[in-house]
Amino acid sequence: MTEPEGAARRYDGGVPTLPAGEGEAAAVTGPSGRGEPRRRNPVLRGGVVAVAGLLAFAGSASLAPAPASSASGSPSTASAAPGSAPAPASAASSAAPSRTPFLPEPTGSHPVGTTSLYLKDTSRPDPWVPTVKARELMVSLWYPAESPGRRRAQYMTPKESELLLKEGKITGVPLEVLSRTRTNAFTDVKPAGRKRGLPLVVLSPGFTKPRSTLTALAEDLASRGYVVAGIDHTYENVATTFPDGRVTTCVPCEGDHDPSLFTKLSKGRAADVSFVIDQLTGPRPRWKGASLIDPSRIAMAGHSAGGASTIAAMVKDSRLRAGIDIDGTTPTGILDSRLSRPFMFLGKPATYTPGAGGPADTWERDWKLLTGWKRWLLLTGAAHESFTDIMPLADQLGIDSGAELSGVRSLEITRRYVRAFFDLHLLKRAQPLLDKPSARYPEVKLCAPETKTCE
Repeated sequence: MTEPEGAARRYDGGVPTLPAGEGEAAAVTGPSGRGEPRRRNPVLRGGVVAVAGLLAFAGSASLAPAPASSASGSPSTASAAPGSAPAPASAASSAAPSRTPFLPEPTGSHPVGTTSLYLKDTSRPDPWVPTVKARELMVSLWYPAESPGRRRAQYMTPKESELLLKEGKITGVPLEVLSRTRTNAFTDVKPAGRKRGLPLVVLSPGFTKPRSTLTALAEDLASRGYVVAGIDHTYENVATTFPDGRVTTCVPCEGDHDPSLFTKLSKGRAADVSFVIDQLTGPRPRWKGASLIDPSRIAMAGHSAGGASTIAAMVKDSRLRAGIDIDGTTPTGILDSRLSRPFMFLGKPATYTPGAGGPADTWERDWKLLTGWKRWLLLTGAAHESFTDIMPLADQLGIDSGAELSGVRSLEITRRYVRAFFDLHLLKRAQPLLDKPSARYPEVKLCAPETKTCE
């Protein structure tokens, strides 16, 4: 990310910060003390160039807005050789979006409440900025509510939207547009449920992405009776806003990377997850509705680096009863012994077809060590961000994502299969959907890595 022109640097506790943009009270905390713009080399992770942009896909020809005359209303599909470098992420547009972006409505019967928690782990320094002596985290909770409220939750702040779009070089839309995204959750309404009656699901976003990009999945699970905790892993995404107005940016995005970075990242996220579970289920919980959580029914899912970190978290913390890796290449040094708890891989064929080599090899390596209930599912027509909010929002904003499958459809399928997994393993409800191909969801293929087949 290039610093704002003319910005003056200051140092706070050894961590450089930037003044916020006009009209913003927040200070932007950056990783570098240099006066020159940040420079970063992209890292290829699971078929996606993991820069801190909104949409930057390997194999996607452009990020330009789709033609307005598209019959389907979906972005046009671009093509390039697999593994090729992404085209410049310029998204010049002749017209601003005609309406406010929105998230698809949840499918459950409960109204959805949400709140944010600021948590501080004083037992360890920040892994990315050692001068920060305590690990600070922002966590969003989504939960079933007794009734809707008057105030819908904000999707992200204007500053977060600005930095996310700038990092992705998306220029054809207003910089604050994502902050206006209409959500389906109401802020700080009263939770519904009985004591220890609600399972808890932890969500971890992709590298460089904020927790808000998994909001639609979280809202759907909450509408079905789950408490969901989405974690911003500080200094690992383009922008995290704290209650005092600070906005931290991404530290490991800079410089050259080797695979050890993602091993470190996964283990650090595992520590974050355990700390959050402690804060929600311990003797002095940080949420007023914490007594509704059943500590014996906790699971996790994550996208990209968050999916890979799910395995690390399960290895570290036996309270996690089941896990899902959504399109995330798993690093070495994480799973080196058998794991018998339920696990599911959910990804795209372009990257994770058994026998294809590359990132698929990491899933096959881990598959052999998963000795409990397990599934390997692939979503045909998906791109890396098809499993997140980014894809339906990109469709609405006229941004070409490179996916063949529409954002609404890919999100519908992601919600359905993720919910089926948690319903089976946390609520003990039979889920035939996970046992054979579905006529309703023909885009989903069930794979048998042993025979290198998917059907």
